[in-house]
Amino acid sequence: MVTSRELGKTRLPLWAAGFVVLICVAILGMSIWREWEARNAELRNAEIDVANLAHSLIQHADDTFELADTLLVGLVHRLEIDGTGPDTITKLQAYLPTRKSSDRIRGIFVYDATGRWLATTERLDFSKLNNSDREYFQRHRDSPETGTLIGRPVKSRAGGQWIITASRRVNDADGGFAGVALLTIDVSYFAKFYQRFDFGPNGSASLLNTSGILLARSRDEGDTFVGRDLSNTPLFREWGSRPAAAIYYFTSPLDGVRRLSYYQRSNRYPLMVLASKSQDDVLAPWRRAAAARMTFVLGLVLLIAVIGFLLVRQLLQRQRTAQALVAQEANFRLLAEQSSDMVTRIGLDNQLLYVSPSCVRITGWSPEELLGTSSLAGIHSDDTERVEQAVTALKNGEAEEARFVYRQRHRNKGEIWAEAALHVTLASDSGEIDGVVAVVRDITEQKDLQDKLASLATTDGLTGLANRRAFDERLADEWARARRDDTQLSLLLIDVDHFKKFNDHYGHVAGDGCLRAIGRILSAHAKRPADLAARYGGEEFAVLLPNTDPAGCAEVGEGIRRALHDLALLHVQNPPSRLVTASVGAATARPAQATTDCSTLVAAADRALYAAKDSGRDRLVMSGQVVPWPAKTA
Repeated sequence: MVTSRELGKTRLPLWAAGFVVLICVAILGMSIWREWEARNAELRNAEIDVANLAHSLIQHADDTFELADTLLVGLVHRLEIDGTGPDTITKLQAYLPTRKSSDRIRGIFVYDATGRWLATTERLDFSKLNNSDREYFQRHRDSPETGTLIGRPVKSRAGGQWIITASRRVNDADGGFAGVALLTIDVSYFAKFYQRFDFGPNGSASLLNTSGILLARSRDEGDTFVGRDLSNTPLFREWGSRPAAAIYYFTSPLDGVRRLSYYQRSNRYPLMVLASKSQDDVLAPWRRAAAARMTFVLGLVLLIAVIGFLLVRQLLQRQRTAQALVAQEANFRLLAEQSSDMVTRIGLDNQLLYVSPSCVRITGWSPEELLGTSSLAGIHSDDTERVEQAVTALKNGEAEEARFVYRQRHRNKGEIWAEAALHVTLASDSGEIDGVVAVVRDITEQKDLQDKLASLATTDGLTGLANRRAFDERLADEWARARRDDTQLSLLLIDVDHFKKFNDHYGHVAGDGCLRAIGRILSAHAKRPADLAARYGGEEFAVLLPNTDPAGCAEVGEGIRRALHDLALLHVQNPPSRLVTASVGAATARPAQATTDCSTLVAAADRALYAAKDSGRDRLVMSGQVVPWPAKTA
């Protein structure tokens, strides 16, 4: 009769096989979950990007149509007061070109009650032209509404290009229909403006009205999509239940590309913008990285499966390997566990003549508080001179535009980073420079991210020390400084003795802990601000000691070696001390007396390090009292 103990022994290989399968499934499951989270993170970052772009684009659209609205109000007011008699029209024909002071405005037109052209900024014979067939004209004629109407894109009769119309009704003295004042904006103006932004290879920006008519699009060669009716798409079919601004994923009905986007409705005009990126473009870097990571994970799982199979087969052959199998299973478990912008106008006296309402968000002060103050107020003292020089160059006609980053005081947040784009403005009567327009954006978050990325690029993630790249740059700088000041420069190269054996015996987790402990020792001994402790590669470290002679270099090296002894990290594979020890190679140079570069100092310290290893390890070897550098040539 088979006892329960014997039955347990016979089932042990099956349990071991199940355990290996569980480990493999766990590793695959964790990897898939991690990749899914990484994918979602990429999409979230892209959502933030398109949201920021949409905010900027809707502000630009609002500003553009606000300008058009302002011009139309003034023009209609003049027509309704002066009438449309021949003398008035003659004066108006001369007056209109002076109002076309912005590259946003394509043309300005005035039509009488029959649609006949009365005046325009276009240089053409319009005596026989009539626009009574246009939709905007008929709507103004049939409706007493006097507000500005933003119409569908149409082909211009003056130039043949696609234009967006903004128009207002002109009434006679009795309130009857007397004609239409029209202002046009080239569709290509918006398309060119959108091309300034990076939407990716297959991304796009679109301007639409709230009825679903496409007014302009960045990726529209030949204006193929202008005027397209998209009111039957899901975005507009569900328009009533959607918020004014939100993330929106969709497959484009124009080119079939799957996109993630952010739409933003204007709160002033019947407009919206749709900033989008191709989902494939956003996820392409993640897919490449995920493929590499999953290849590694699958290789690891395959390795674990093969080892498990061999262990199970040995269990079937010999029961005496049961304890070894338990240890291997523990090793497998360990492997699995490790496995929106402010716009200002600046006068020639540097006073703020206009400040947009978004200044409250950018600076914390209202437009009323900023008007009449100096444009340089609130700029950090270290940046004031540079900003003032740029503004002065623009006002003197030395440049037409400028862009720079500076620090700006915020009323509530203290200090922020801002990016400003400046353009000169010209007087309408003389054409001379009469000021500067500045568009200011808060880039504090982007600047903080850049600083963090810069820090990560020069820091070793495991030990917190400087990485190899930072060490090489610092070595070159200190070499040049020592040559200039005629001082000595010392270098320590430190290698952990038998570290591979330590990793093989205690595992990579313990190995990482050992390296972090050594990093803390090096940080403690690199006391001076100019000293630099770095992870040179693997288990090798470096300490750069500017303005240090051989005696001082040896003292620091011996201090590091003794501190590692005092730490008493157990390392049974490192006789005779059976503790973690290190070999140290040291070199000192006087660059002013050398004709070679800093690589010679590294080579000298490296030779000293190998000498320390060959001499029995756990010791410091100096590469001579002062490295004999080649003499300078005359």
